[in-house]
Amino acid sequence: MTLLEKIRCLFTFGQGVALPLPAIPEDKNPLELFSQWFEDANKSGILLPESMSVSSCDSEGQPSSRMVLLKSFDQDGFVFYTNYGSRKSQELQQNQKVALLFHWGVLQRQVRIEGVVEKTSQQQSQQYFHSRGRGSQIGAWASKQSQRLQHADELTQREARYEEKFKGQQVPLPEFWGGYRVKPHAIEFWQGRANRLHDRLCFEQSENGWQTFQLHP
Repeated sequence: MTLLEKIRCLFTFGQGVALPLPAIPEDKNPLELFSQWFEDANKSGILLPESMSVSSCDSEGQPSSRMVLLKSFDQDGFVFYTNYGSRKSQELQQNQKVALLFHWGVLQRQVRIEGVVEKTSQQQSQQYFHSRGRGSQIGAWASKQSQRLQHADELTQREARYEEKFKGQQVPLPEFWGGYRVKPHAIEFWQGRANRLHDRLCFEQSENGWQTFQLHP
């Protein structure tokens, strides 16, 4: 984090405690509100405000969580990319239900999202893949994500192998790599308040659109 970002964090610390949630119309779209909060997080100087926890469950109901980076979002949902052979991908293929969590401590805000996943199109995955640095593209080929290393040098050797294989050419999109879109059916906006009397504003999707209500903290 740069000095400027640290200064911004200092000035914005506790902002959420001091300021209540603004009045939000019942017909407010939660994706529009998320966009506003995400912009606030970006402006605050928080390091990697796009970081989010992704939680999935295996066939026996054991949940697991990990931090990934949100790469895009719109009215259709929230997109991240991964190896389709990873643990989270294996679990999401067995059970499409997923939960996301954004936590912006400096702003005393967090957003909880529940929904289901679907794979992004190959075209979208390919477009994002080729926007990454070449080293990250090679890394996607080299890493057998979530599998055990056979020996300490295995990853380094695999990286060198693919560096040589794709030398002088564009790195192709691996067939085992791509994106997931989380299509939300419930979104909760949480903002810290004094005396732990926090604001919790919820949106749930129904046949008539998004329904809004508040929860006790």
